[in-house]
Amino acid sequence: MCVMDKTFKIYSFGCKVNQEEGYGLAALFLDQGWQEVLSAEQAALYIVNACAVTQTAEKKARALIRRLRREYPQAVLVVTGCYAQVASNQIAKLNAADIISGLNERADLPNLVEQFLAHDQPQIKVSLISQKTPMTSLGHLHRQKRARAYLKIADGCGQFCHYCIIPLARGPVRSLPQEEAVAKARELIQAGHKEVVLSGIHIGAYGEDLATGQNLATLIESILALPGEFRLRLGSIEPQQFSTELLHLWASEQRICPHLHIPLQSGSDKVLASMNRHYSSAEYAALLAKLRAKRHGCAITSDIMVGYPGESAEEFLTTLSFCEQMAFTRLHVFPYSPRPGTFAANLTQQIPRNEKQRRAALLGELAKELAAAYARSFIGEELEYLYEQKIVMQGQPYYSGHSENYLPLLLPAFGPPPIGLCTVLVWEYRDGYLLVNKNDK
Repeated sequence: MCVMDKTFKIYSFGCKVNQEEGYGLAALFLDQGWQEVLSAEQAALYIVNACAVTQTAEKKARALIRRLRREYPQAVLVVTGCYAQVASNQIAKLNAADIISGLNERADLPNLVEQFLAHDQPQIKVSLISQKTPMTSLGHLHRQKRARAYLKIADGCGQFCHYCIIPLARGPVRSLPQEEAVAKARELIQAGHKEVVLSGIHIGAYGEDLATGQNLATLIESILALPGEFRLRLGSIEPQQFSTELLHLWASEQRICPHLHIPLQSGSDKVLASMNRHYSSAEYAALLAKLRAKRHGCAITSDIMVGYPGESAEEFLTTLSFCEQMAFTRLHVFPYSPRPGTFAANLTQQIPRNEKQRRAALLGELAKELAAAYARSFIGEELEYLYEQKIVMQGQPYYSGHSENYLPLLLPAFGPPPIGLCTVLVWEYRDGYLLVNKNDK
């Protein structure tokens, strides 16, 4: 089999880690002379970087795989990501993918594609992920195009929450050695990125598999010691992972963005225990109070699961009330989805689909109200703006970006876009955005 050109397109589903890994996959092919197609233009190679966290994510991936094969029968089709890692046989039954690659095999994808082109033989390359598998980065980080850049510092998780397939898909915690992580952060800063986001499946556990003295706090200190103008944003951290050292840095280092994503999952202690989450609602509330006391006005975002097996109507209302009390600035709400191989998949008292959707909708409405209230509280205030892209809303061009506390900002697009971090003044809230003017004082 041969292709007329070396063009490729990547579709990444799921979490920000998967999105970042999509950039890494692109870099692997760019370094081999391939050209990335970002528009609707046809490509010779399609890569589906699929998620397995929910049934919905898998369903979307299967629909895309079928569509790509139907619309581009002559193209090479690769499926990788968590879904390929845990369900390669299910994907193979679609009779659509030319190459199915597990997570360990992604770094070799350009070679696997070349082998397929030479021999026209479908391949399934999926190996088990174990503790011995080192944490590696895909491709060159400088391939990231936006002002914000993601630096993956950890993979895997050993918590085994009863609903979660991630430990089965990603394996145990594996951390990027601190020296290597700092070197990659330096590379990103020197490439011009003004915000570095530390990402990973479980970054609060960073360093637990490394030599003594390497942990999230020491890594943050080392990155902040690098020269250059930049801010540092932390990815999702579990509530029980806030060490004394991390709390001190949060209070004292202003270049750490005043925004944290701390998964809650449920406001009911009974449901938290059933999920195998290792904290109570009271402990969670105490943590948020402590964080807000150290950084006034900080943004706290979270994940909430509804319809976990056995969750009663009263327990859901407890969660709804607790979320309102916590005044989250953004919520990712998702219905429970049974995952093969997890403890919860075998539980009785599964909640009907329509009831899960009803609960998700109620929480979604609350989330909108909380987000709007938080955003409006900054009208008339100054924020730190970082330009990301130009967009058009209601016929008006804007330069969109985010503040240090992760509020979406719109700056009227007069003249060239701002370079680097700048101060803006908030003057209006509209349709989920804060409209701002540049403050040139």
